[in-house]
Amino acid sequence: MHEDSRYEAVRSRDARFDGAFFFAVSTTGIYCRPSCPATTPRRRNVAFFPTAAAAQGSGFRACRRCRPDAVPGSAEWNARADVVGRAMRLISDGVVDREGVSGLAARLGYSARQVQRQLNAELGAGPVALARAQRAHTARILLQTTGLQAAEIAFAAGFASVRQFNDTIKEIYALTPGELRAARPGKTARYGPVAPHTLPGVLPLRLAFRGPYAARQLFDHLQRRAITGVEEVSGGPGARTYRRTLRLPNGPGIAEVDEAAGDGWLDCRLRLTELRDLTTAGQRVRRLFDLDADPYAVAERLAEDPVLARLVAERPGLRSPGAAAPDELAVRAVLGQQVSVAAGRTLGAALVAAYGEPLPEPAGALTRLFPRVDDLAGASLAELGMPESRRTTLRTLGSALADGTVTLDTGADRDEAERALLGLRGIGPWTAGYIRMRALGDPDVLLTGDVAVRAGMRRAGVPTAGPAARTNTWRPWRSYAMHHFWNVPATKPARTRPSTTESTGP
Repeated sequence: MHEDSRYEAVRSRDARFDGAFFFAVSTTGIYCRPSCPATTPRRRNVAFFPTAAAAQGSGFRACRRCRPDAVPGSAEWNARADVVGRAMRLISDGVVDREGVSGLAARLGYSARQVQRQLNAELGAGPVALARAQRAHTARILLQTTGLQAAEIAFAAGFASVRQFNDTIKEIYALTPGELRAARPGKTARYGPVAPHTLPGVLPLRLAFRGPYAARQLFDHLQRRAITGVEEVSGGPGARTYRRTLRLPNGPGIAEVDEAAGDGWLDCRLRLTELRDLTTAGQRVRRLFDLDADPYAVAERLAEDPVLARLVAERPGLRSPGAAAPDELAVRAVLGQQVSVAAGRTLGAALVAAYGEPLPEPAGALTRLFPRVDDLAGASLAELGMPESRRTTLRTLGSALADGTVTLDTGADRDEAERALLGLRGIGPWTAGYIRMRALGDPDVLLTGDVAVRAGMRRAGVPTAGPAARTNTWRPWRSYAMHHFWNVPATKPARTRPSTTESTGP
């Protein structure tokens, strides 16, 4: 987009671009999201910024009406595999708060100066400013949804001191922390968290997304694969709640997400051992539910294919689920090799029962954390009813993840990670590609060898053989095309076991 087209998006209050860019008004000193309902400013008074941090760095404060800090993240960072995209994913996971800029740079394989230069050149803000904007957003959520003292909120949000917290809140929101708390939105607010919760120990969040959201298909996907002890789905269609345990940097946590979507958000509740994990937990849930996707861009590209145009129209907003924990997803992918989804789920439950870490306090059906990969590296795995060759693959994968031979964090180089996975005995193209799609959030994976994908393509009328020219037109959103094929209804009962060496489902 150029600046004139951005201004047209602002004039039309186009929510499709919320999070893709921000605009600021020189006469008011305020920055907003494109869909802000306020009167459209004159073009000569408007400046555009790629991130909220860049707008803040130029001296603008957040609009109290449209709450630009509550927008979904830009889908660009999920699609991009360069250092800027990888850095943005790591910053959103809280790496700068936990490890500093040097830790971020080490994960990316660059010097701190190189990372600073590239982020400033493209985003108008360095890693510290980007992390600071995220800390301010976390602090606002805690101020407006909890009764915690300001000092507790300051350190929970990642600030180094109460003074830094006070100064940042006043600069970004033009309010003191006390005034910001008093200005919490009411029950009818369109954006941001609502009034404070009443359940002790629970943090309510509204997880924003853009465009249509196919919640039913995503909850179906998670329910079919829910592992006993770690995950649980309760309630009936349209009113389900997904619950799962989380292994977070400072302690265990539990996330609950409701299927019933609001006007651009999913309701979520977090129970955390340490409030410092709020940002990390929120981002991991966002990745699992693919909340930063751009369904408009996906639909526009896939609709160029006449078959996919029909599928997209039937299931608008279909998402490509990510992972709450990349290492966990990799282990589950190996468990799912050469077996049905139900069998993989049974194996996962046996693994969790044998090697999962018990929660300090069980929460209903949630009793354990998924096993650590270093614990699996030296385990016999005799409790699992699977061939010794597969148990060897699990131990090999656990060792590779534990010693860093394979890196699957949010900022990992996807090509390098896939090559490393393929170098492990027992991991083939399907498993490596599936891990790349879900654990690393790659929106452009197409598992052409997958039995269920090929069956869905045949049922939809797409040839499964021949040149790749057609599938290349689906880039960079082939993962979404694949989910559409997975969701094509079967005309006959599905086989319980595939006839190839690959899995039958996502």
